[in-house]
Amino acid sequence: MTNISEQMTGILIDKYGPFLSINQLAEVLDRSPSGLRITLQQDGDVSRKLKSARTKVGRRVYFNVIKVAEILTKPEERH
Repeated sequence: MTNISEQMTGILIDKYGPFLSINQLAEVLDRSPSGLRITLQQDGDVSRKLKSARTKVGRRVYFNVIKVAEILTKPEERH
């Protein structure tokens, strides 16, 4: 049986391919693209996690689907 991260990865790859544009990531997160850009500019836990999935191709920014699925399905760590 596959785990939830693998299932999420499969769903996202089927719909978007191996990389997400910022507009597609905003759609997945149910956010506006401008709101997501603002979040990514800030120094917070969410922005650090999403920046780790970021890849630049020229001036364009894409997000690795596998890393995004891991971020979305990983349980929050409690201190």
